[in-house]
Amino acid sequence: MAGNQYSASTVMRRELLIVTILMLPQLALAQTSPFLTGATALQTNILAWLTPIAIILVMVLGAMAMANRISWAWCIAAIIGIAIAFGAPQIVTWVRGLFGV
Repeated sequence: MAGNQYSASTVMRRELLIVTILMLPQLALAQTSPFLTGATALQTNILAWLTPIAIILVMVLGAMAMANRISWAWCIAAIIGIAIAFGAPQIVTWVRGLFGV
């Protein structure tokens, strides 16, 4: 009867090394792209500027609507524009989900 020359820990280390080597390409491809980083920073900056502008816009539209000096179409268009601007990440995620991207 030939004896096994490798212990269980040696075999486990060898298997762990093989799995690690096989996972290296996935780890190398898992980095964030510079375009995505820049796009995220741009989106954050735009939303930082857009938040106070949207608040002031809603206040002005409300005051003009109370004074009956504006068409309701302008108010509805402003509300839809604000919803699109602040909901853009969710809209993009939804559209990408529709096409399986």
